Amino acid sequence: MNNQIKKINLTHSFIFFLVVNIFCFLMFKFSSNISSILCFLLILILGVSHGSLDHNKGKKLLRLFNIKSTYVFYITYILISVIIVITWIMLPSITLLIFLIIASFHFGKEDTQFLIYKSSYFTQLLYVFKGALIILAPLTFHFQETVAIFKLLLIEDELFYSSLNFIENNDVIKIGIILSFLSSAFLFLKNFEFKNFVIFFDYFSILILNLYLTPLLAFTVYFCFLHSIRHSISLAIELDQNNVINGFKIFIKKALPLTLLTGILSIIALFLLSNSYSLDSSILKVIFIGLASLTFPHILLEYLIEKNEK
Repeated sequence: MNNQIKKINLTHSFIFFLVVNIFCFLMFKFSSNISSILCFLLILILGVSHGSLDHNKGKKLLRLFNIKSTYVFYITYILISVIIVITWIMLPSITLLIFLIIASFHFGKEDTQFLIYKSSYFTQLLYVFKGALIILAPLTFHFQETVAIFKLLLIEDELFYSSLNFIENNDVIKIGIILSFLSSAFLFLKNFEFKNFVIFFDYFSILILNLYLTPLLAFTVYFCFLHSIRHSISLAIELDQNNVINGFKIFIKKALPLTLLTGILSIIALFLLSNSYSLDSSILKVIFIGLASLTFPHILLEYLIEKNEK
């Protein structure tokens, strides 16, 4: 099964790399602008759906702990999400920093782990540096725009922004980009196979996206069409190892209820926020604070299953 995932992901990464180059060229050539509303809808439909089987994984975790009531999972999952939102409102700078570190690990691991046979603490660290490219690339190419997004996410701490200016003025961000490349190179060479070229297709795709597109659009394209689709592929293969297309059909059916629920709640949150903020500001808050509230329980769930299955 793992070999099948590698082949599919290599093809997907190569196609994604080609499409990204064509798309960015067209966007640059014709100075096109894509609405934040479209980004919002894409993330709701394609991005969020890759975590919409968490309730099935939750049931699996409950069995491992010999807990019979599924309500325990739903209540805990929702409670963690609500706590994250409240913590973000009360301590936005600290919550954002923790979220960026955890997101870096999550992106690096989810996009690469299918290539790695044996994991270690050093490998986990490499995942962090590799995934950090998603945060560092927009800061490298669109520093002021990225800072403006942080301000819209309720970050008002002057120390936070002075620290950002310090690392930008002293090329710390560029050092982070280099470390991300080196971690990608190490993961590429570890258990080397031709299929490992996935890593470099992904690396340069992310750089190109952030070079030519706005931070929000670059993140949307990466999150929806690389990260989420890759995760969905692995879930589809788990659901039907003999027929990936059928696996995708099963995945869509199983993911649809929670995807719809998340979409409805996000639209309600957008409507409520739009009474106090501009539409673009409200969209950014729902996307990033909302993703943070879902990412924490999602990663915790993955960690607990992985730990208890050993």
